[in-house]
Amino acid sequence: MATEISSIGKQALMSRLFEGSGFVNGRGCAFSGDGDFGTVHKVFMEKVDFDLTYNPLRHLGHKLALNVIGELYAGMYSPVGMDVVVALSNRFSAEDVQDLWEGVTAAAKEHGVRHLSLDLVPSASGMVVSIAAYGSAGKEVAQKRKKAQSKDLLVLSGDLGAAYMGLHVLEREKAAFEGTPGGAAPKQPDLTQYKYIVGEYLSPYIKPGIPGRFSEAGIIPCGGYFVSRGLGEAAKRIAADTGLGVKIYVGKIPIASKTFEMAQELNLDPITAAVNGGDDYRLLYIVPLEFHETLRHDFQDWDIIGHLARPEVGEVLVTPEGAEIGIHAQGYEQ
Repeated sequence: MATEISSIGKQALMSRLFEGSGFVNGRGCAFSGDGDFGTVHKVFMEKVDFDLTYNPLRHLGHKLALNVIGELYAGMYSPVGMDVVVALSNRFSAEDVQDLWEGVTAAAKEHGVRHLSLDLVPSASGMVVSIAAYGSAGKEVAQKRKKAQSKDLLVLSGDLGAAYMGLHVLEREKAAFEGTPGGAAPKQPDLTQYKYIVGEYLSPYIKPGIPGRFSEAGIIPCGGYFVSRGLGEAAKRIAADTGLGVKIYVGKIPIASKTFEMAQELNLDPITAAVNGGDDYRLLYIVPLEFHETLRHDFQDWDIIGHLARPEVGEVLVTPEGAEIGIHAQGYEQ
């Protein structure tokens, strides 16, 4: 009898595929040599990873480039180059490709990428974008990186849940737009009051030079994660990679007021949006406990949201009352 993937979860299936193969699934960055060079490769598919109904192509190019740059930053690598391949159906024009590429090049310039390549190939339907990026780091990153331990801090670069709420707004307005009665002129939605959350989804921002800032402060994280599929997914990855437990304090998770407002409008839990949403484009580092005071004084724009724990703890959210709730994430067996 065939096994449905949903019954075991994507992560369990991938672990099974690599079992006994002699290879390790190098999620995020793949490292080579003595640790001073890293690469990451991702593929993005129309109608799976993005919807061109409401994703302007220039914003999309910028966002997809940031997605791979964020993975490099998570590994403490500064981006050096990107190789981009775009598969296109005949519905796209030269001007469409120009808009997409302008977004990619804008992100490259913002983050100091020195080398870019582009290839265009045909697609039977829709658009597919493949981006391979590579970056470099000082040898001290590999030499000084410590093994993660219980009590090490989890440090987050910004608020969560806004992009997920923004996506809800866009999907709602898309449904209303497409549901316009025949013969009536479709009305463009007014998204003014949702500017922040929609912007977080369509045009996320990553501050350039993050690895350099940590290095200059003398902090080499034990590990780093690009949070683009929800905080819960990142917590699961941390536990799998370190063999330790993860405690995240609900009261410490940064959530913007606009996210709270939209969650209330949709009757959704904002914590659920933060933990199980996506497209937040945040960085989550594991930082040795000894740097707690440095973080408090020199990284006040980052949030300490939790810490590693003993393996038997598992991955949990800790409520203000002290209750521990197991973290669930898409792609993992519940």
